[in-house]
Amino acid sequence: MAYFDQLTQSAAQFAEAPLRSLGVACTGSSYLVGCDREDVLFDELRQRTGIHVTSSALSVVDALHALNAQRIGLVSPYPDSLLQHSIAYWQSRGFQVEAVAKVVLSEASQSRSGQPNPIYAIGSNSVMDAIDKLRDTSLDAIVLLGTGMPSLKSILHVPSLSGAPVFSCTLALAWRCVSAVEGNELSSDSFKSWIAGTHWRSRFEDCFFESIDAKLNEFI
Repeated sequence: MAYFDQLTQSAAQFAEAPLRSLGVACTGSSYLVGCDREDVLFDELRQRTGIHVTSSALSVVDALHALNAQRIGLVSPYPDSLLQHSIAYWQSRGFQVEAVAKVVLSEASQSRSGQPNPIYAIGSNSVMDAIDKLRDTSLDAIVLLGTGMPSLKSILHVPSLSGAPVFSCTLALAWRCVSAVEGNELSSDSFKSWIAGTHWRSRFEDCFFESIDAKLNEFI
């Protein structure tokens, strides 16, 4: 909750940088402070900075509205306590949480991390396995939670499931901030182009293969 309590100080660290949009990438804070206080905090910060400011959770709300999605499924890396706050948050925003699939870490990831629920040790295969658990559920959209959870590879491989678009809170935040800067309409087509990787696929693939090359060179 301190992340949101310190928003003004955090924004001030950019000093005179010519920002036109500011995104706060922490969904957990939104769940804990609740939608009413979140709206007040971000309205105040927009007025104070004079630029577009949003959170990852608010960006998901905008994305779901653009998709005209009401019945949603969640893919969650959270412990049960935070997950319950998350479900309550989305319901308070007017969405129906129809199903939740929890991400299960592989044994290899667990042994590397040594922690009970280490979000940064999650691999894309574990995320895709969780998405697949929602296959038989009638949904309008599937949201991958947790800004620290890897999502781009999963979205490229599974952009939709049984007709439901699949996206992450981090992807929604990037879409919302870029749309604000470029003055783009918050439409279904606009967001679906982001889900398809139109704006980032080539850079993701370049980074992926550069990472593979680096690992091979290190091995050799």
